[in-house]
Amino acid sequence: MPKFLIEASYTAEGLRGLQKDKASGRKQAVTKLVESLEGKVEGLYFALGEHDVVIIADLPDTVSAAALSLGASATGLVRTKSTALLTVEETDRALTKKITYRGPGA
Repeated sequence: MPKFLIEASYTAEGLRGLQKDKASGRKQAVTKLVESLEGKVEGLYFALGEHDVVIIADLPDTVSAAALSLGASATGLVRTKSTALLTVEETDRALTKKITYRGPGA
């Protein structure tokens, strides 16, 4: 199953909701969301810095990842960024693909 990195940043109102729900409540909500898409949360961490939450999740496909991001962001309480992750083996396979490409100005 494809793996995704999901980074989330709360709005001010979203942070007030976090204070009310607590971190454990938000983890339960995110886990339920991912499982509703037939996925699995591998890890969920609260963070200091640009993003407030970092999630590693297995999801069936990019459409499911988009549904998660669009649905969460549509609340207006959180902004999300999703990144598809590749295994070492997938990256090795990508490196063996023959491509034809001319760099800009080359």
